[in-house]
Amino acid sequence: MTVSYENSKAVFDGIKAAGIRSISALPETWLGLLLQRAEDDPEVDLIQVAKEEEAVGVAAGAYFAGEPHILLMQNHGFFAAMNGIISLAQLYSVPLCMLIAVRGHWGEPYPWHTRGGIVTEGLLQALNIPYHHARDPALVAKEIAEAYTLSQSSLSPVALLLTRDLMEV
Repeated sequence: MTVSYENSKAVFDGIKAAGIRSISALPETWLGLLLQRAEDDPEVDLIQVAKEEEAVGVAAGAYFAGEPHILLMQNHGFFAAMNGIISLAQLYSVPLCMLIAVRGHWGEPYPWHTRGGIVTEGLLQALNIPYHHARDPALVAKEIAEAYTLSQSSLSPVALLLTRDLMEV
């Protein structure tokens, strides 16, 4: 399976349609085409981080500066960012709109992703982070806008899970 060029474009277009021009991310296979679009777009500020927890700090700074921002990460990166999510975003009511590539889910062919896929939803639930699965490129722009809106109105983290159905051909 390969990453879908068209669906990556649909996700990127959805981010822009939601009025978001600032993105923090760590490169990951499913996000590669999406990040390339962000890097090539002069209207979008792509902040590449070395660790996903740094993206939480970047997002907090963007929020306090009044800049609409979104985080892109893989579910294993979400695990790595948990300290920042809990001790910064949740503690101080900082909205985070996280688009998370959910690896290790149904149909995952790579064993190194499966353990993370099995626990992702349980960890989101344990942290009381609302989440939704994005599966359809025709709906993803609406889902991104709704996730961003919920993060802002609840002043808390929200996760839109980018599934295999959406990200692969």
